[in-house]
Amino acid sequence: MYRIGIDVGGTNTDAVIIDEQLKLVHGVKIPTSSDIQTGIEQALHKVMAESSIDPGKISHAMLGTTQCTNAIVERKKLSKVGVIRLGYPATASVKPFTAWPEDMIETLGETFELVHGGYEYDGQPLTELDEGEVKSVLAQWKGSVESLAIVGVFSSLKNDQEFQVAEWAKEILGEEIPVSCSSTVGSVGLIERENATILNAALDKVMAMTSNGFERALENEGINNAQAYLCQNDGTLMSIDYARQFPILTIACGPTNSIRGASYLAKLKNAIVLDVGGTTSDLGVLANGFPRESSLAVEVGGIRTNFRMPDIVSIGLGGGSVIREINGEVTVGPDSVGYKITEEALVFGGNQLTATDIAVRLGKAEVGDKQLVDKVPLELAEKAYQKMKEMIEDAIDKMKVSSGDVELVLVGGGAIIIPENLKGVATAHLDSNGGVANAIGASIAQISGQYEQIYIYSKLSREDSLEEAKAKATNQARLAGAIEETIELVEVEETPLAYHPENATRLRVKVVGKMK
Repeated sequence: MYRIGIDVGGTNTDAVIIDEQLKLVHGVKIPTSSDIQTGIEQALHKVMAESSIDPGKISHAMLGTTQCTNAIVERKKLSKVGVIRLGYPATASVKPFTAWPEDMIETLGETFELVHGGYEYDGQPLTELDEGEVKSVLAQWKGSVESLAIVGVFSSLKNDQEFQVAEWAKEILGEEIPVSCSSTVGSVGLIERENATILNAALDKVMAMTSNGFERALENEGINNAQAYLCQNDGTLMSIDYARQFPILTIACGPTNSIRGASYLAKLKNAIVLDVGGTTSDLGVLANGFPRESSLAVEVGGIRTNFRMPDIVSIGLGGGSVIREINGEVTVGPDSVGYKITEEALVFGGNQLTATDIAVRLGKAEVGDKQLVDKVPLELAEKAYQKMKEMIEDAIDKMKVSSGDVELVLVGGGAIIIPENLKGVATAHLDSNGGVANAIGASIAQISGQYEQIYIYSKLSREDSLEEAKAKATNQARLAGAIEETIELVEVEETPLAYHPENATRLRVKVVGKMK
């Protein structure tokens, strides 16, 4: 039996097939289409045709896609969201959608209501939930909202009120209106958690189109027996049904797929990964085989959120980055010819000087027609190459946590432009299959489950709190498609809350397991 992994990038869509021993059988790379979907279908068709593998022998298919990210950035295909915040009157001074970009508010519709409910930091009710009040709001919104976000104050401590409102919403708005509860989406911090929940609710239609399109593409190739999964932004997978509930978890899965693929290719569990695309280079950190998570609030499309995201630094350097010389000063990017590199770069007969042309001119890479860059002045090429080298060294330095030299794994189609002997790097690992590392990362990933809650250790012991959190994370992994017997604990994070008088701790646990 075989697995297929597909990863959609800004420049290329990659597809790979791996066997039961997780060995790469075949990989393809085609330009990403403007509608994304066509590129997925073409990559799938090409990898199946070239490998000549019987479609009936494909047992699993995984997709890592930028469609949810693109929808937020471009403000397209998003649902109209109704937001109910349980926390009136205590939170009335900062309303939902505060500090959101105007065009995003316009796209989603500024529909929100503050109602009674919510909790204090010690679990005592702020005010009691008012059934009549909530149902009245929901009745007013019938027919005008396409998705619902429910946010309770300190629901990361107690979330029963959110779930109660979700039940009433199903009664009044109908089962077809999706509901996102903040305690299942974001972390501690009301506004950031609320923002993440609103975005999750807004992505419902995008994920429905993505997942339906993926299933159709598999059917068209005769792949009818495969379990289909989508990639999450922590380097693991989730079932399509789970992805439809939590579409926001697909954001930033591209860089994490590359990090996981890099770990597989280089056989390293701890390293810095540099994924060089056509437009940008993403740097991430491999920590014990998984991408290091960001500890900071993350902005997505100009909106501050706090759901789990990988710690990624992006720089405007890729294979298609445009090189210019202005008054003796050489600039690299940030603009790029992107997926048009095979038409516009000098080595391919175009008229735009790119980072790839510089690497070819200096004899560092062999692509296209070397003679087409012979006229590029050597001094200009060396200046540009030095500038590229400095950009990468600065970015690596930002990702390091100690002064020692690090292992660096180079992946991505643009890795040929990266200079050797980088400052701060012990060894640079480059694999011939690095160009499809992101699709490899998608195909080898496991299923994960995470659970986060505030526990008061004076009321429930640390051991019992850990046990409860692990059980809930295990349930999340099972719902996402993991085989229960294979699920194991891989990460525990405890953050004491200094302002709490009773030894309260934010506890986050992560488990992973094999896919069904």
